[in-house]
Amino acid sequence: MPTITRDGRFAYEAAGSPEAVSLVFLHGIGGAARAWRHQLATFGSRFRAIAWDMPGYGGSKPLPNVSITALAEALQEFLQQIEADKPVLVGHSIGGMIVQQWLAQYPRAARAVVLAQTSPAFGKADGDWQKSFIAARLGPLDRGETMNLLAPSLVKELVGENPDAKGMDVARDCMASVPEASYRAMMLALIGFDLRSALKDIAVPTLLLSGSRDNNAPAPMMAKMAGYIPAARYVELAGVGHLANLERPDAFNQAIDAFLESSVAKTQATGQ
Repeated sequence: MPTITRDGRFAYEAAGSPEAVSLVFLHGIGGAARAWRHQLATFGSRFRAIAWDMPGYGGSKPLPNVSITALAEALQEFLQQIEADKPVLVGHSIGGMIVQQWLAQYPRAARAVVLAQTSPAFGKADGDWQKSFIAARLGPLDRGETMNLLAPSLVKELVGENPDAKGMDVARDCMASVPEASYRAMMLALIGFDLRSALKDIAVPTLLLSGSRDNNAPAPMMAKMAGYIPAARYVELAGVGHLANLERPDAFNQAIDAFLESSVAKTQATGQ
């Protein structure tokens, strides 16, 4: 069951000892905290594993004005509420953008980060690709369709080869449950996001995790992104689309586990 922070603003799910290193998962636009339950079960034995319902999702209250910057500030307030000191952050898709923005504001506050199937930029509001992307996602809602009706087709477009059946059930359920207002606000928050120039300033161990069949955050783009981050490791999951943690949960977990074995042990040894 979700837990609510003391201020009543944020909902989250958690597993593991409160004394352990905090490992915080941030979902994408069509996700929810419950999309990370496989990861909570896997990592809760060694970490304080936490899955955040972003503002406007699940039991978390929406923000009055949604932007990547505002979401990063909400993340900081959430981390303070749950007393997550020097956490490891795992951000998927827009969650990864929020992590990048948070790092720009708090460059040494994390122990390490995982940027999963995400991008350092979305681009200009008047760009043709950006306009077509937004129109494709919001057009059906403008024509009167609902998130519940759209969920199966939206999820199908996102995944790669032979996705896990149970994971796809979770993905469709999460997508169907996203409030339309939150979905619209998050989509529009992407416009203008560009932190490409800040990649060189990321000062914590970073894993960039891509899927070879991901059309939203293409693997070649993520590999290039990794080249600009000083302490980056790049891993590509073969045959995986945009929802790696649900499509291939074991492969996703193994990639993160290998990264944490080295990065978290290293930062603990150096006292960072």
